[in-house]
Amino acid sequence: MSADLLSRSHATEGLSVLLLIHGPIGRLQTQVGTTDPATRGAGRSCMSGQYGSKAVMSLVVVQIGQCGNQIGQQLFEVVSMDGQSGRNESYWNTSQERFFSSSNDGVPVARAVLVDMEPKVISHTVSKAASSGRWRYGAQSAFCQKQGSGNNWANGFCVHGPQHEEAVMDLVQQEAEKCERLSGFVTMMSLAGGTGSGLGTFVTQCLRDRYPHSLIMNQLTWPYGTGEIIVQNYNTMLTLSHLYQSSDALLIQENDIIHKICSQLMNIKQISFTDINKVIAHQLASVLQPAYTRNHGTEYGSNPLGDLLESLVTHPEYKLLGLMNIPQMSDTSLQFSTFAWPGLLKHLRQMLMANTKMEAGLFKEQALYTSWMPVDSAFNIWRTPTSFNKYEKSATLVSNSQCLLKPLDSAVKKAWDMFASRAYVHQYTKHGISEEEFLDSFTTMEQVIASYSNLGLQS
Repeated sequence: MSADLLSRSHATEGLSVLLLIHGPIGRLQTQVGTTDPATRGAGRSCMSGQYGSKAVMSLVVVQIGQCGNQIGQQLFEVVSMDGQSGRNESYWNTSQERFFSSSNDGVPVARAVLVDMEPKVISHTVSKAASSGRWRYGAQSAFCQKQGSGNNWANGFCVHGPQHEEAVMDLVQQEAEKCERLSGFVTMMSLAGGTGSGLGTFVTQCLRDRYPHSLIMNQLTWPYGTGEIIVQNYNTMLTLSHLYQSSDALLIQENDIIHKICSQLMNIKQISFTDINKVIAHQLASVLQPAYTRNHGTEYGSNPLGDLLESLVTHPEYKLLGLMNIPQMSDTSLQFSTFAWPGLLKHLRQMLMANTKMEAGLFKEQALYTSWMPVDSAFNIWRTPTSFNKYEKSATLVSNSQCLLKPLDSAVKKAWDMFASRAYVHQYTKHGISEEEFLDSFTTMEQVIASYSNLGLQS
């Protein structure tokens, strides 16, 4: 693997980093700057504080729009295949409780709600899940219409959202009530189109209103920089500005970066959205599957969203999470590859820190983080001895840092250039979004950009 494959020329300061390690560990602690056997499980305890809970808690996945439904189906597919490997009964039982409910026919039922304004994608998604034989969606878990959102955020947010709020939230309530203990919601959506971004934003606000004490994380697929939809920067800016008020964390995966993984690491010649979605789902599942989060690393964390947010979202101004996972390669290449922890972790760090000259200590140097976050608080390690998916050894890095600053700044600037010339603004105002609301969204996003930019100045 090329060391600079996914490097970006952005500043390096971060607020917090979570390293997840899957597979047989051995003496790995010496490679991440942790030498005390009592602290192999975590840089600090992720089970204490407001998010802690002793019993296994469940997630409800809300899949919205074409992108959200397709990636959601792939997520459950990865989780199902990974958990049913039979290698670790405790791992599977914890995973099962997080993602599935039981059924009379013995086939696990995904804890999911599927929403789209067109029926085709949902029909295909439900059918594909059932055909696996390993899991399925609930018979009453989907809501769809036949009128689309026309790639217009305002149409999804102002029109379809209020029209169908009760029907969608009734489905959410049914799934939430099936959970003995609810950790929170993972809402999966695209930033580019109309249904995923606009309706997804509306549903997230409804979740916050109706479940004020539950955690919400939005998985957001960032559109290609070259442009999929002419108004995608409007949709992106409006979505992020509103979600910043209602969501606890925004986990962003960029199509451009995933495309490079498919091309350069997985050697896929003609890359489809299915290929992209599989990689996104693999990365996401690596974060949400069970891991040891306590200091002594003796049991799986019980509260998946609570543990994650306690580790990474340490200040309400900073909610943007980036995700990296290694190794990722084709099945053919995997047959002839072996991996050692030092090489994997060194490469993962290089992906996080472009052009760094530091070599010792890997992730535990203060220079990696903003000055007001001590390393012991900023850096966390989770681990599981169970191999993840098809890789004997793998590692995932989730960072709350400046890694998303460059694409965010670019999208907001492009949206502003369009707004300054009033391009397509009438398409939004006719559905109920005023120009003042546009300006409020720009102000919100400029503040987010300023906050992340200041991480570097404070170091």
